[in-house]
Formats: sequence, structure tokens, C-alpha cells
Amino acid sequence: MLGTGFVKLGHDVKIGSRDPDSDKMKAWVAKNGVHASVGTFAEAASFAETAVLATLWAGTENALRLAGPENLASKIVIDTTNPLSSAKPGEPLSLTLGYSNSAGEQVQRWLPKSKVVKAFNIVGNAHMFHPEFPNGPPDMFICGNDAGAKSKVAEILSAFGWPTIDIGGIEGARLLEPLAMLWITYAFQTGSWNHAFKLLRKTQ
Repeated sequence: MLGTGFVKLGHDVKIGSRDPDSDKMKAWVAKNGVHASVGTFAEAASFAETAVLATLWAGTENALRLAGPENLASKIVIDTTNPLSSAKPGEPLSLTLGYSNSAGEQVQRWLPKSKVVKAFNIVGNAHMFHPEFPNGPPDMFICGNDAGAKSKVAEILSAFGWPTIDIGGIEGARLLEPLAMLWITYAFQTGSWNHAFKLLRKTQ
């Protein structure tokens, strides 16, 4: 979980939940100590200096409504979501947005005063913090409209163990979300979730 990674780096983390008093949330706080806490979505949004959006796509709009866009105004919001369909048994997952739109762009529209940066959406949560692979760290692709926000997210990613590749404005999420589908498709085909992407460069 990303929250645990932030705690390990010494940050104070408040997770927003529909049920802050659930056993799951209490266990997470107990495991992570004094830097960890739980609250409502609005409380977490107000608390945050930098917010992480990590919701199932079907619940994302409502979660942001409960958080209150005004509580996230002028703040960096790291969008980890992928607009996955709720596939019926036996049917493959698919993206509900694409080509001319993306979840990243939709989140930016829902949060017009926030600085949305797409990141962490192309790998499973087991490898988000300090990814360890035989051939070195994989790359994290990001996009967003605010250069300063992307620079800050790149600093966070570096602390998490990720080199960063900036692919431009938030419309780049139209590429990163299908890349997540490639990651998911390979996982289902191989039965393994232990893979990530790296951009290989040839020096002149």
C-alpha cells in the first residue's frame, strides 16, 4: 500500500475511508504507528499536503465528492486510478474510457483547482514501494499539466525507488491507462503479478 510506503519514509499519512472505524483501518493504523491515522474522505483531503487518489474507478467520482474538491484545491493529487470495467464472470476486463478521454483527464475535470499527476497506475501495489527486479528498477511514466507538481511527484517516486519518465500533459493518461491494461493482461495470462515496465535507451 502506498500509505505504508509514505509512513516508512517518515511522512504523516491519513487514509480517507467510508468506514474509518473498520477493523481493517484500525489494523493498518496499529501496524504503522504514530505517523498513521484514518478519517473520512473530507478529513483526509483537508489534512493532505499531497493527496493520493487510489479508488476503484466506479467509486472515484463519489469519493471525490465526499472529499470535497475545495479541500484539494491548489494541492497535488496523485491519480493512480484506471477506468476498468466491472467484468462479468468469464469476460475480460476492459477500459471504460479511451482514445479521446481518460481517467486522468476526468479526475482533473472533477478537481479543476488541483494539480493532478498520473502515476503508480502501471504496476501492482506489491511493487509500488522500493521495487526489486533482477535487471534493476523499472520506470514509472507520469503525466500532468503542472510542471512543478510533476517535479514534486518525481521526487516522491525517487524516494520510493522509481526512475521517472514524464510524457507530458494529463492527456498522456490516454496512453498510460492502456499500458496498465497490458500489465493486467500479461498478469492474467501468466498467473504472475511480478512484472513492470522499463524504457531501454541506446546511447549514440
